[in-house]
Amino acid sequence: MEPVLKARSPVGQVCLGAAPPTAKPPSTCNTIGPKEVELVLVKEHNGVQFTTSTLVNPAGHGHGHALGPSHGHTPLPGEERETWGKKIDFLLSVIGFAVDLANVWRFPYLCYKNGGGAFLVPYMFFMVIAGMPLFYMELALGQYNREGAAGVWKICPIFKGVGFTVILISLYVGFYYNVIIAWALFYLFSSFTGDLPWVHCNNTWNSPNCSDLWSSNTSLNDSHKSTPAAEYFERGVLHLQDSEGIADLGLPRWQLTSCLGVVIVVLYFSLWKGVKTSGKVVWITATMPYVVLTVLLLRGVTLPGAMDGIKAYLSVDFLRLCEPQVWIEAATQICFSLGVGFGVLIAFSSYNKFSNNCYRDAIITSSINSLTSFFSGFVIFSFLGYMSQKHNVPLDKVATDGPGLVFIIYPEAIATLPGSSVWAVIFFIMLLTLGIDSAMGGMESVITGLIDEFKFLHKHRELFTLFIVVSTFLISLFCVTNGGIYVFTLLDHFAAGTSILFGVLIEAIGIAWFYGVDRFSDDIEEMVGHRPSLYWRLCWKFVSPCFLLFMVVVSFATFNPPNYGSYTFPMWANMIGWCLAISSMTMVPLYALYKMCTLPGRFCDRLAYAITPEHEHHLVDNGEVRRFTLQHWLVI
Repeated sequence: MEPVLKARSPVGQVCLGAAPPTAKPPSTCNTIGPKEVELVLVKEHNGVQFTTSTLVNPAGHGHGHALGPSHGHTPLPGEERETWGKKIDFLLSVIGFAVDLANVWRFPYLCYKNGGGAFLVPYMFFMVIAGMPLFYMELALGQYNREGAAGVWKICPIFKGVGFTVILISLYVGFYYNVIIAWALFYLFSSFTGDLPWVHCNNTWNSPNCSDLWSSNTSLNDSHKSTPAAEYFERGVLHLQDSEGIADLGLPRWQLTSCLGVVIVVLYFSLWKGVKTSGKVVWITATMPYVVLTVLLLRGVTLPGAMDGIKAYLSVDFLRLCEPQVWIEAATQICFSLGVGFGVLIAFSSYNKFSNNCYRDAIITSSINSLTSFFSGFVIFSFLGYMSQKHNVPLDKVATDGPGLVFIIYPEAIATLPGSSVWAVIFFIMLLTLGIDSAMGGMESVITGLIDEFKFLHKHRELFTLFIVVSTFLISLFCVTNGGIYVFTLLDHFAAGTSILFGVLIEAIGIAWFYGVDRFSDDIEEMVGHRPSLYWRLCWKFVSPCFLLFMVVVSFATFNPPNYGSYTFPMWANMIGWCLAISSMTMVPLYALYKMCTLPGRFCDRLAYAITPEHEHHLVDNGEVRRFTLQHWLVI
């Protein structure tokens, strides 16, 4: 780290006092003598004051500790922000969060649903013009401001509502995402047996329609038949036969409730001490999936029919690109896959050192995520091709909707392998590790976002973390009832679809237009030593916001009600789903209205304060409102 005196202020012109946020720069300064003294240094940059502190000894060899820009706020003793133990802890945490069940379950499923390789075209296109720029933007935003998803909006107070939007979305996703991990844990426990329970039709949960895998002339073409794997998931695990729909949920199943409880306990003890503990957990949870995926791929490509599945995965049907739903789901998948819009990247990067190279981190982690999605597709489609040939049916008849891809088709394929129990244990351990670190990221977004906004919670992080995980557990109980899959489907459909796109849109507009892409670039230059290139600035200001606006409009226009198999949800259930989606989106206008009503002065004064960074409010006092000038809106 460079000497603070060199970076902040000329020697001999150091002010012995912190300038309050609304004060003008001090006009007089005391001259520094040779004595050892604690300094508060003021740097003037485009009318903005930054403060930091250091110790200077008589010989000039004192070891100063830079706290980074605090926008006029001098951290008090004990107020210094926690940082990652090692740089690799941060990288593994981001990779672990971004590389999740969506890569193995959702991404291959969307490929199957949207024409195989054709889906890769809009996916990679949106990755370049929106995914990577937004990923970079969130990492830089959190690292520079060193606060959670809500606190960072001191750069433009009227947009703080979007911080609460992304916090709510992360909370909603946790309600059902943890249930997927609980299912995986249940399957893991069930795999410790010589004869896997989803192999035969002689179990208590099987129906007369069950068709044994090993029976001759068995085909999935018979719509009246169901496989043991499908019945095990729906009847043995979910007990769907005991529910008539979302209006008939029943009580939570004790087996799934126990698994969910284990997941919650693991999450709590991974998060309760902050990034110091979670940064160690990801050493296992972020790396193990790559080992297992590689092993599964090596086994999968040796299976008969595997090459047919991989060919279908790589084939491109350009006619599917004419369907707007393909593009909508590709755009949504970018948000799910990279984790943009959940506030997790902001929370994680806020614990970085100020001078960390967030640009390099953004390129590395987003690239690894995309390559993992692509790589996992080979693993999934090699087994799908194998199942297609085994049952003598087209590939699109093998895959099933939703979580059935990893809880029906994959277990069914694994059951046909020698040493099937071992392969099952390996596979479900991978699902657990994929899910746990992503769930940790979502929880950390909520916890960091709220304790940074409500400072008194800092001293009670352990209790607040306990409150969050227990609340999540209680809501998740609705998803482990007999009809829990209906609640799960409703949450999956509404919690983070259109609302994710909307949240990222407002975030991009707030940073690139109201805060200013030039100011944002200055912030990045101060951290990493160089300004973002014109490509990034154009994406932030024009390309990404236009893309997101278009996707929000199209997602509303092409909305389809959720369903689970042949079950269609009643109108009241769809209304509840829309209320859930709108509840997070309404945080933006509600907070903006609240801010405008609570600020003093005339409407123009209130607007000026609301759209001006808090550390520039002293300029508004002097009548200098940069955002009321044309230059602010035109500069790139």
